Amino acid sequence: MKKFLFLLIFLFISSNSNAHIAHYNNYNKIEMEILRDGEVIGYNYYFFKRDGNETLVTNQIKFTVKLFGATIFDIEGYGEEKYIDDQLISFSSKTLQNDKEKFVNLKLNRKTNKFDILGSSYNGEASLNNIVGNWWSHNILTTDSQISPISGSVKEQVVTFIRKEKIDLYGKTYDTERFKLNSKDMSLPKDKRLEFEIWYDKENNIIRKVTYSRMGNWEYRVKNIE
Repeated sequence: MKKFLFLLIFLFISSNSNAHIAHYNNYNKIEMEILRDGEVIGYNYYFFKRDGNETLVTNQIKFTVKLFGATIFDIEGYGEEKYIDDQLISFSSKTLQNDKEKFVNLKLNRKTNKFDILGSSYNGEASLNNIVGNWWSHNILTTDSQISPISGSVKEQVVTFIRKEKIDLYGKTYDTERFKLNSKDMSLPKDKRLEFEIWYDKENNIIRKVTYSRMGNWEYRVKNIE
């Protein structure tokens, strides 16, 4: 029964996936707080700009993990996704992770009908079925692989529907659908694996919350939408 419900949800979302940019036409900004072990340590903001049939989604992320007053993990990054109609045309990002520079430069190759990727962890091609792994887009729940927005690596994934669930965030209650998103190959080292739980608000086409465990319990949650 659970698999049947997931199939229905998957078909509903994927049948509308060609218009996913239109789902965000009323949004100019999505603000997510980043928490570790219940403490706010940073943010992940998405900004939407439109010019005719072109949409530019910019991403700003920053967080710092401290232990006994000393910084043990630090990330600050910026990215840009460019769409024409519903097609991803390009993506670029620069990220400073513990003073180490990481990057992605992705472009649509219309001759090969694939993405060309030059990244700090991967150089090569990727299928157009891939989506950039940013939390603003619910299409991350409908694909079988994603591209890392930090390094450009291509990661195969499996998405599993868990149940419908009400969640409370910032004094409001939302009806959501809870999913697990895992790497297809769970034998990968833990720091390379995808292991997320995602709460999706279908009515508003928003991923409301994301959690995972790695060096603590992490949570990304939408605090404000404009």
